Amino acid sequence: MLRYARQILLPEIDLAGQQKLQQSRVLIVGMGGLGCPAAQYLAAAGVGQLTLCDGDQVELSNLQRQILYSEADIGRDKASAARDRLRAMNSTIRVSAWNTAATAESLRAALETHDLVLDCTDNFQSRHAINQACHAAAKPLISAAAIRWEGQLAVFDFRNPETACYACLYPEGMEDDGDTCSRSGVIGPLLGILGSMQATEAIRILCGHPSPLSGQLLLIDAQNGQWRQIRLRRDPACGVCA
Repeated sequence: MLRYARQILLPEIDLAGQQKLQQSRVLIVGMGGLGCPAAQYLAAAGVGQLTLCDGDQVELSNLQRQILYSEADIGRDKASAARDRLRAMNSTIRVSAWNTAATAESLRAALETHDLVLDCTDNFQSRHAINQACHAAAKPLISAAAIRWEGQLAVFDFRNPETACYACLYPEGMEDDGDTCSRSGVIGPLLGILGSMQATEAIRILCGHPSPLSGQLLLIDAQNGQWRQIRLRRDPACGVCA
């Protein structure tokens, strides 16, 4: 009661919502600049089980934006380092580390025991695999991405069979992975904003409330301080959800 008092006071959460959070299981794919703040806020909120998936190790260049890690973590598996930090933050929750890249098979198995997925990856191949797995399992997916000063966030609540999916927005084969943060750069706090918003929408959905961003694409221009929201329409020719 004392630990979560400030969010229990919110009528949209209350004791019933806090109990739902405690009973929830969230899969976070990608423990980089998005996954770090998202996982931190979900752990602090008391989400009962967090599964962290990432096959990379901590590098010095990560520390500008991946706020769960310190210089002492350089060379460690990201998922394991993040797990240890989150467990130290909140000993009442369960956190497990998955020190490998997600595959279609592993995602399919994981979604049998998880309630919601956060896509915090940085490449289109992983995003499409996560989208397909979540659509097939009818599990909510909260996806975000950022580069330079620009970011986007979308909520795909596949419990609604009429919702658009990630492939409606970016059809497979039309993307370009050449424009990456390692080549073009990214401002760290923008990832913090997006990761925090992913956690906010996850808490909302896990407490039983619909997301106002479901079926929407939120665009952030941090350089000019501008936000835009665009409605996503289902593509009748989509190879995933049509």
